[in-house]
Amino acid sequence: MEARERRALERQEREQRIVDAARALAEAEGWSAVTTRRLADEIGRSQPVLYGHFPDGKVGIVRAVALQGFRDMADVVDTVRAKAGEGEQAKAVVTAYLDFAKRRPAVYEAMFMMPLGLAFGEKSAPPELQSGFASLRDGLSSAHVDGVDAETLTEVAWSAMHGIAMLTRDGRLRPRARTARIAALVGLLTPG
Repeated sequence: MEARERRALERQEREQRIVDAARALAEAEGWSAVTTRRLADEIGRSQPVLYGHFPDGKVGIVRAVALQGFRDMADVVDTVRAKAGEGEQAKAVVTAYLDFAKRRPAVYEAMFMMPLGLAFGEKSAPPELQSGFASLRDGLSSAHVDGVDAETLTEVAWSAMHGIAMLTRDGRLRPRARTARIAALVGLLTPG
């Protein structure tokens, strides 16, 4: 391996260590605990090293966590969709989405609730966002509402799933009604 290639690989690995450390710290203590100083200590580097990877500091690091979260979510959705039987894909996707939000609350927060300048629904959106949206759209392909295109229907379903995820996280929904909520949403999306 050439020296330049080795340095590029080392840089990529160091950047991934920063992102992993930020995600782990946020999952354990919340995003307020994630600072460049704390991350530098976690990975055994100086703060200038972090800024060398992420010039906009914490915002850039959180953005990297969010983009990785979209890749992970798309993988989860694609996996459950592939395993689901005919007519069960929408339920599998809704369930997987809600499970992802519950299992990875800090990543979910970075993806959907922190101001990161990530444009949704735009051609300029990063590929990770486009892929995440496409996975949801494809997983909800059995959804149908007369006169509503697939992208709009996916946005509506996504909005409903996000609302359920947030209200569940905040303890505002009855835990025992989770299965019924999923069934109701899927029933609204896939009439007939």
